[in-house]
Amino acid sequence: MSQYIINIIFVGASFALYFGIAIWARAGTTSEFYVAGGGVHPVVNGMATAADWMSAASFISMAGLIAAGGYGASTYLMGWTGGYVLLAMLLAPYLRKFGKFTVPDFISDRFYSKTAAMIAVVCLIVASTTYVIGQMTGAGVAFSRFLEVENDTGLLIAAVVVFFYAVLGGMKGITYTQVAQYIVLMIAYTIPAVFISLELTGNPIPGLGLFSTHAESGVPILTKLDQVVTDLGFTAYTADVPNKLNMVLFTLSLMIGTAGLPHVIIRFFTVPKVADARWTAGWTLVFISLLYFTAPAVGAMARLNLIDTVYPQGVAEASLEYDQRPDWMATWEDTGLIKYNDLNNDGRIQMYNDSGLGAAQVALNTAEAEGGDVTAATAEVAKAQAAHDQELDGRFAEAGWAGNELDVNNDILVLANPEIAQLPPWVIGLIAAGGLAAALSTAAGLLLAISSAISHDLIKRNLNPNITDKGELQVARISMAIAIVVATWLGLNPPGFAAQVVALAFGIAGASLFPALMMGIFSKRINNLGAICGMLAGLITTLVYIFVFKGWFFISGTANFPDTAEYWLFGISPLSFGAIGALINFAVAFIVSYSTKAPPLHIQELVESVRSPRGAGGAIDH
Repeated sequence: MSQYIINIIFVGASFALYFGIAIWARAGTTSEFYVAGGGVHPVVNGMATAADWMSAASFISMAGLIAAGGYGASTYLMGWTGGYVLLAMLLAPYLRKFGKFTVPDFISDRFYSKTAAMIAVVCLIVASTTYVIGQMTGAGVAFSRFLEVENDTGLLIAAVVVFFYAVLGGMKGITYTQVAQYIVLMIAYTIPAVFISLELTGNPIPGLGLFSTHAESGVPILTKLDQVVTDLGFTAYTADVPNKLNMVLFTLSLMIGTAGLPHVIIRFFTVPKVADARWTAGWTLVFISLLYFTAPAVGAMARLNLIDTVYPQGVAEASLEYDQRPDWMATWEDTGLIKYNDLNNDGRIQMYNDSGLGAAQVALNTAEAEGGDVTAATAEVAKAQAAHDQELDGRFAEAGWAGNELDVNNDILVLANPEIAQLPPWVIGLIAAGGLAAALSTAAGLLLAISSAISHDLIKRNLNPNITDKGELQVARISMAIAIVVATWLGLNPPGFAAQVVALAFGIAGASLFPALMMGIFSKRINNLGAICGMLAGLITTLVYIFVFKGWFFISGTANFPDTAEYWLFGISPLSFGAIGALINFAVAFIVSYSTKAPPLHIQELVESVRSPRGAGGAIDH
């Protein structure tokens, strides 16, 4: 049986399960659509929240970034895990006690302002839509490989699938679908990791295998990895980061963005009581940790396996002949996510740190073929060539290498890992199903957050209070469909790898929503004007900084500056700017609030009651 047929069986069986659950748990009321009726068990909700949480960024892209960036990319692990603890301890129980199941609902009542609620809706939609782009990007990668189609075609297939079961089921269907998806994605993630860890280290626990001895060479696996990557001109895998400020700000940005993401906050309203919300938080952390403990090992072992594939006799010997490349590499080439350019015409694959020479040469060839700025491209080639010739005392130039010839998209490494390690076909099919489950589960949760913001917070509470239950449900589904179309269109040309796009969404949420939630719960003095000005200041400054480097509204070709460290303000990456935006939000909110009238007495009493440990109602229906 071919690998393609096996992939179809695994993916088809898992999708049949998801669709069956969506039909069985179809939402019939707005309460079921938004909060699954408020009766989900904490363990079930913890598993669903973990699936919602562990998106394409966690399953597909995070290990790929760790594989490429080594220790420096561990900020994704620290930021996302720390942020969840922040959410569980400082926000979720209080918001659950407040009783409203959307972030704009809370902001509207706490800051006694429809304007504040409308701004919160805008912040929510911008952050969630950016996040969905990352999920659709990841889903497109998975579909393109395992259905053996172009990446763009895979993205369109993913959009159709998400549309069907998210629009049909609402939160009720999504909750139980995500439980199934969590089981699928965890089995898919851990089984290949166990196989690969056993193969490389003899240790069946990947997290421990990362610190074990490399079976073939007899040295610790991280030492072995450091040796091979430095021999190829890359920075050591375990090397410290040069910009500590950027690392701290990026970690902080991910943490506060996590705590401000609305699609996770909504999950704490699907349980009956505040105590159940706390139990949900605990169980979710347990379920999340199972994958996050494994991810660093998956990333490191994927990097080592890829290098061993290209240099089967070691990095000091001749590299792989292109005509002898394995089938998996040829298949990924068909998707466009692996690209090979034989720059020195020797018929072999050179993969190394070429100081940007290969990319510069491709850019020059493109400029000459399509009428671009040939002079500027030629200058970039000359600059890169000079740096390349000095790498490792000129060893690469002496070997006749003319630039890195293999461009591997980071998002494919987890999905390709079982193939690189030559694992059985059924393992490859399993990880196909898991990758799709991870991407689609989070996409569904985000789309629900967007639809509830539009139908409930915008239409029901502000524009048309007399809308019927049926009408609101219809608006929710229409808005969800529109969000899918927008995210798919932007996902066709994303501003980064899946995890990087998600990091941008976290920065936006952290700069706009997190400060308003924190101040709304823990400060009686912050008033409506302070909250409004703070959210606007945080959102606008963060978006402008991101758009300047990533392109306005993420449209390709509209960036004002190259997205490189030499152009960043004080060396702060756009991925890290959310922390700065949050500080601006806090500062503006406090200055404006203390310069104007204090909130009404009943609002101050409301804040006191929310922080009291006793008494809480169910999530309020509308």
